[in-house]
Formats: sequence, structure tokens, C-alpha cells
Amino acid sequence: MAESHPFRFASRVTEVIGVSSESWEAAARNAVETAAKTVRDLRIAEVVRQDISIEDGKVSSYRVRLGISFKYESGD
Repeated sequence: MAESHPFRFASRVTEVIGVSSESWEAAARNAVETAAKTVRDLRIAEVVRQDISIEDGKVSSYRVRLGISFKYESGD
């Protein structure tokens, strides 16, 4: 018989991109808040990449690519 442990679970990681005209922090927050609307049990977000868009020699937007982990449900 399999032992049940309250902290034993599998996680899945997917990448999402957030954008903001303010900062990388705001871009990351936008990505997490948007993902949270459709994905349950978000656990950890890791910054994979940061970049900026430049228009007329000035920063126009910040982009952050996050690896977001969430609790995996097998559907059993």
C-alpha cells in the first residue's frame, strides 16, 4: 500500500512572459497575476530572461520570461 504524505506532490513548469512599461518587477507581477487567473496552485516563479523594447532611443517596455511551477494534478 502506498504511503500518503501531505508534502509529496509533483510540479509542472511552464514559461510565461509579462510586459510592463514601468519595470521588470511590474512585468513579472503582470505575468504571475495573469497566469493565476487560469492556473491553480502556483508555487514558484524563476526569472529565465529579461529584455527591453527600445523606441526612439528610450526604453518603451520591459519583458520578463518566467518559469512558473504549479502543482501537477494527474486527473486520477
